[in-house]
Amino acid sequence: MIAIPGNVRVWLATGHTDMRRGFPSLARLVQEGLKRDPHAGDLYVFRGRRGDLIKIIWHDGQGACLFTKRLERGRFLWPSLADGVVTISVAQLSYLLSGIDWRMPQATWRPQASG
Repeated sequence: MIAIPGNVRVWLATGHTDMRRGFPSLARLVQEGLKRDPHAGDLYVFRGRRGDLIKIIWHDGQGACLFTKRLERGRFLWPSLADGVVTISVAQLSYLLSGIDWRMPQATWRPQASG
């Protein structure tokens, strides 16, 4: 398990990205396309054309990290904007990585009525 700080910002790069890219190329995309600093400690998430593969880049203060996840079934739910960036919470990223609709997750429990 990789410990992601709870206060980190998570950015989804909308549209699709060439998944042949590595950290240097994705970092340049963050810098030039999203106008953000890829070394500032935020996470940047990219999705491939088919939707079953994502890459995340993160600079943790010690070095550059590149994470990849491919779903065996289904696709990652992604914002419909053609170009740009969307920010989500670390909790929403956890849902996204699990293949759950991060936009409207449903609780499996109901609060008990007091009384």
